[in-house]
Amino acid sequence: MGYGKWISGAIGWALGGPLGALLGYGIASFLEKDTDGSSSGRKARFSVSEERNSFLVTLLVFSSAVMKADGRVMRSELSYVKAFLKKNFGEDASVEALKYLKDILGKDVDIQAVGAQVSRYMSHEARVQLLHYLTGIAAADGAVSQPELRVLRHIAASVSIPLRESEAIFAMFDSGVDKAYQVLEISSDATDEEVKKAYKRLAVKHHPDKVSHLGADIQRAAEERFKKIAEAYEIIRKERGL
Repeated sequence: MGYGKWISGAIGWALGGPLGALLGYGIASFLEKDTDGSSSGRKARFSVSEERNSFLVTLLVFSSAVMKADGRVMRSELSYVKAFLKKNFGEDASVEALKYLKDILGKDVDIQAVGAQVSRYMSHEARVQLLHYLTGIAAADGAVSQPELRVLRHIAASVSIPLRESEAIFAMFDSGVDKAYQVLEISSDATDEEVKKAYKRLAVKHHPDKVSHLGADIQRAAEERFKKIAEAYEIIRKERGL
């Protein structure tokens, strides 16, 4: 199927491995090559557009796994995906991407194999942003079911996101003081100083600029997660009277 304007040029590292197979491509040997074309065990270098396009393809592939987690694809989930794509990538992107998503929903996704490929070629911050988006899909119908949570945890582990960090992302889609502590990756018995340090650390670590190499659209999506961290800190700050 044609990818349209939303994916232009070469897709990049997603052309090889299990992602490539889902896209209809074979193993791409260039994934084992450095910029000089010689074989190496290091990551190949890809252009900004190739990195971005590979992120988008991965997002759709993992989205299909989350949407099928509880045995049925909800209209609310499709609406969430469409709204997300339209908001961040435009109308043409949402139409074209949904066509591809409906196709991939009929295929089996080897989460572990795809995750291994993603861990090798995608930056940590991009992987975190990916998991945040996927959690949003699961929460689109008002609650994250246990089957969906199991798939999300499987994806998080497969792309090498530490448990504490992935659970913090899941907590962003819940409410209450206890969840606010979880978002900041600290316990409720943390000192005021530890709360402040945790917020400052995460604000730096998850600043939207960290995914600027994927394009302004994905950077805008990262701002939502950044705001969740600030909101969690504000909840705790008010609760403690800081």
